[in-house]
Amino acid sequence: MKRLIFATGNENKMKEIRMILADCGYEIVSMKEAGVQADIVEDGKTFEENAIIKAEAIRKQTGCLVLADDSGLEIDYLDKAPGIYSARFMGEDTSYRIKNRAILDKLEGVPEEQRTARFVCAVAAAFPDGRTITRRGTIEGIIGYEERGENGFGYDPIFFLPERGKSTAELSPEEKNQISHRGNALRLIKGVIDENTDHE
Repeated sequence: MKRLIFATGNENKMKEIRMILADCGYEIVSMKEAGVQADIVEDGKTFEENAIIKAEAIRKQTGCLVLADDSGLEIDYLDKAPGIYSARFMGEDTSYRIKNRAILDKLEGVPEEQRTARFVCAVAAAFPDGRTITRRGTIEGIIGYEERGENGFGYDPIFFLPERGKSTAELSPEEKNQISHRGNALRLIKGVIDENTDHE
């Protein structure tokens, strides 16, 4: 089976990716599993640019089909911050409990209709022939008033889905993958892979 490298070292992310891309016809491996090490500077101005930088850097090293994503949380009240800096917000080594608390504090007293937010995920597919194609997925919600739920990771406990009455950290992994920004982007990119792969 042909290999597809997903440019991440995040185990939580790999679990989601493997569930969503389960039948894409490739063995999905992380950079670590592929034995690839790279220090990539993500200095793009958009989610798409950062995903492309990662995917193309690993493709250059390996010659494989490489997928990379860049995702983050946009909060309208904070001018779409933390946005592309979501992972680096308040420092990369700061726990999400502290980051989530800081965001809740910034929105203290802000009414629900002004707490709109979305998760954004751009996925880039860097093909061995030199082409790179991107797709974007989003999920709309609001910033809740407290952390809720033990599933998910990152900002999931404060991202609330009014129509479901739950935070994304209260959804089962299956439920989350059906509606999440990463799930949506990966399903779109899976279509691109299917169109561009000759299934022998």
